[in-house]
Amino acid sequence: MTFRFGEYKTRVHISNGLPKIGSPNSLFVADENTLPFAEKIRFSDSNTDNAPICVLKSGEENKNWEAIERILSAAKNAGLSRDSVIIGVGGGVIGDLTAFAASIYMRGCKLTLVSTTLLAMVDASVGGKTGFDLIGIKNLIGSFYPAQDVYIPLSALETLPEKEYKSGMAELIKTAILSGCENELSAKAISTQDVAKAIQYKAGIVSRDFKETKNMRVLLNLGHTFGHAFETAAGLGNVTHGEAVAWGIYQACGFGTALGITPVKRAQKIKNILSDFGYDISSPHPLAKTPAFLSAIKNDKKKRNNLPAFIVPNKTSAQIVYLNEMQTQMLDNILNEGFTL
Repeated sequence: MTFRFGEYKTRVHISNGLPKIGSPNSLFVADENTLPFAEKIRFSDSNTDNAPICVLKSGEENKNWEAIERILSAAKNAGLSRDSVIIGVGGGVIGDLTAFAASIYMRGCKLTLVSTTLLAMVDASVGGKTGFDLIGIKNLIGSFYPAQDVYIPLSALETLPEKEYKSGMAELIKTAILSGCENELSAKAISTQDVAKAIQYKAGIVSRDFKETKNMRVLLNLGHTFGHAFETAAGLGNVTHGEAVAWGIYQACGFGTALGITPVKRAQKIKNILSDFGYDISSPHPLAKTPAFLSAIKNDKKKRNNLPAFIVPNKTSAQIVYLNEMQTQMLDNILNEGFTL
């Protein structure tokens, strides 16, 4: 599959085996968990078997400027030029870090991503959002820089921990809600078709609103205003992105019904799906009352004219809401008192 995002073109390769990167002038980036898989890829291709590997610490708590500097230093030490390629092998954290580093190395070198988690496969690796966390705020620093090639080896899911699998499922559920297909979800094994459909849906939106200026791409943030604030309040890295997004989707349903936007019947269906997949969607939640949570909501990147933005489900998909004073009071009541669907 090939997609165009602004001036960029991304080729997505879905397979079961090891990808053949074919780029001799390259640098691999992996973390401590994905290093063995990165080495398998490197040694399986004669074009890359001598390429150096930059190994980062794993986890959201290490998604910081120090990691970016390590990638940039490794690229410089390897003698990479603007036509060289940096290859990120891992999940969303590695993908975001590698892509940001590639976007600023010599004002932009080539980028390839190899997704090893379900979250990266269905969401993080496609679309060109890059970044890292700063002063406790998730992805405060970032750029738009799509990979030229994204490899999705489904065999990597065979050893994926259950916690990481559930994290990726939350993004699949989000995409199903946005496309009005949540009734088709089940707890079956993920197929090539499932991954391809999620990528195609996201790519279709991103291709029409690459830099999120038309209130289209922002819909892909369903559950994320609440979810990112939840991650921040919990301490970045203490809950998975997917767990936080699943909780955030449920909060968005509650907020949407209070606003008269989300039909109660649809909100209840979404609640049942989230519960069936085993997500904790407690409402109210103690973290939602903390200063860190409220500060993260206030400083969310989607805000406009200093008004926080929330994506809530509507009858068939979702829509954006920028809070006015009355809606802010509704939100405060939900966060403090909770709700029942």
